[in-house]
Amino acid sequence: MLKIQKYAAIDIGSNAVRLLISNIIEQEGEPVVFKKNSLVRVPIRLGADVFIHGDISEYNQVRMIDTMKAFSLLMKSHGVVRYKACATSAMREAKNSIALTNKISKVCGINIDIIGGEEEAAIIAETDLNRFIDPNKTYLYVDVGGGSTEFSIINNGEKIKSKSFRIGTVRLLNDIVKSETWQELERWIKDNTKQYYKIELIGSGGNINKIFKISGKDIGKPLTYFYLTSYYKMLQNYSYEERITKLNLNQDRADVIIPATRIYLSAMKWSGAKDIYVPKIGLSDGIIKSIYHETVSSVTV
Repeated sequence: MLKIQKYAAIDIGSNAVRLLISNIIEQEGEPVVFKKNSLVRVPIRLGADVFIHGDISEYNQVRMIDTMKAFSLLMKSHGVVRYKACATSAMREAKNSIALTNKISKVCGINIDIIGGEEEAAIIAETDLNRFIDPNKTYLYVDVGGGSTEFSIINNGEKIKSKSFRIGTVRLLNDIVKSETWQELERWIKDNTKQYYKIELIGSGGNINKIFKISGKDIGKPLTYFYLTSYYKMLQNYSYEERITKLNLNQDRADVIIPATRIYLSAMKWSGAKDIYVPKIGLSDGIIKSIYHETVSSVTV
């Protein structure tokens, strides 16, 4: 007997807002299959408001409401039966986030949970990493966002430790990451990886996905530290406009890709990793898995 249901995850990040709709395919005697059906990304960049001014501007509040209306209609037309909407770093710090989520609930019918950094790291760790990792190896999982980056140590297929740091692409673009925060991150990575003989990185986030796509590497093959360093230097030789026109990057990607690459390279340097694997999974995938396994609350439509 085959049963197919659609679940949705809404990820309200500091750089972009995403709607992921996935098919949950259940068949007797077979493991459940999570198949991506649709992904919509809207680059609202809430962090540019919040990290500088402390709240979300009227302009971006209107854009958020319009986006959530569209997401609500998309979920309805797809026949989504359960969803969860998670807001991360920017909404955590915005003074007017509660007022905005209440308005979205009233106008759009979408309930938003503002989650903490540790919960975000835990949800990300719910992703189906076992399909991508060697259970005999040790990995540092790095999920770079606009407002924060989540780090997890994975050893022998098990998550050992996770931590969220307020280092993200939008913060770095606006030069509001303190040197102390970088130093704290460096200590955390070194302290938690030094006991392992060899460690490799797993990178998630839109920027590393884009770099991997550009590299032309086959799925499952890693990017090397040398390749990422060379690409980082190449990016810096182009202006913002040239990264759009000559490198064919979207305008909301052409600026954040440089600080994102800096974060991945720093993590590789401090952990001693020579390779970074890019399985193209992230918070949205973790939300879908968490809904299915009922490790988080969700809304039944």
